[in-house]
Amino acid sequence: MVDNPPPGASHVARLAADQATARRLGDALTENFEDQGAATAAFENADGRWTFAIYFPQAPNQAAVRALVALASDAKTANALIFEKAEAKDWVAASLAGLAPVEAGRFVVHGRHDRARLRGSRIGIEIEAALAFGTGHHGTTRGCLLALDGLIKKYRARHILDVGTGTGVLAIAAAKALRRPVLASDIDPLAVRVARENAQLNKAGALVEIIHAGGLRHRRIRARGPFDMIFANILLGPLKVMAHPLARLLAPGGRVVLSGLLVSQANAVLSAYRAQGLTLERRIALEGWVTLVMRLNTPTRPRFARPPSPHAGRDKIAAANLGP
Repeated sequence: MVDNPPPGASHVARLAADQATARRLGDALTENFEDQGAATAAFENADGRWTFAIYFPQAPNQAAVRALVALASDAKTANALIFEKAEAKDWVAASLAGLAPVEAGRFVVHGRHDRARLRGSRIGIEIEAALAFGTGHHGTTRGCLLALDGLIKKYRARHILDVGTGTGVLAIAAAKALRRPVLASDIDPLAVRVARENAQLNKAGALVEIIHAGGLRHRRIRARGPFDMIFANILLGPLKVMAHPLARLLAPGGRVVLSGLLVSQANAVLSAYRAQGLTLERRIALEGWVTLVMRLNTPTRPRFARPPSPHAGRDKIAAANLGP
């Protein structure tokens, strides 16, 4: 695995360990650090060794972190933790510096310099914008593209939502593959602007509507629902919080693609969405990250039902009197 800090992580505590220790610490400490807004990961490196890592949105209290690790293992393990600043990698800049096009099923995310190399059977998504997250080179975006590729082979969604769209990759991919309108949103005004530019660049501007929204209560989201397919490639905390409102936006049989999750965080999200009547259909693990595809089988209550007409009873009688 390439050690990719989650978006927003500024500091990391690392520990070189054997597989059993790394996994044990991940299982024991995930919930403790989630409460502090941190994320944990246990992964195998290219050389076969294992690492346990804790990612923090701000500089942590090192003594407190070591104390928690000591409780889960021993003092020697806690003292071996190394604290440092997390390297913030600009994935777009890296792609422009020469990263190869990213393939995910029928999709290829590429820069302008690789436009002419695309084969006719592939769906190209050209991304040149800077300062936004999601170029396909990250395991979460690629996992979502693979999930989309699998879904469209057996499922033709008509109403699609992309929450936290970033550069707009997923919204553009869905629009180009399904030839259906896609609604996308992001809390960051810069991301909204970048995603709109990318939609135009990919000749998908007529199909992709991108709005500035910090949640799921925006009037355009409510008006366009229920949705057959929803993407939410964000972070653990927001995914758990929006489990109920997001499930309410799904049509019966609809799929939701959830990502932005470290492998150790998957069970927490699965639990939150299963409580809303969703079942796991597919799990895709890439580079220490996981993408979950879940399906809504039976709604727990009527969704988007119109209020009954005050003349409903009279209308029924009138319809009966008309006969066949």
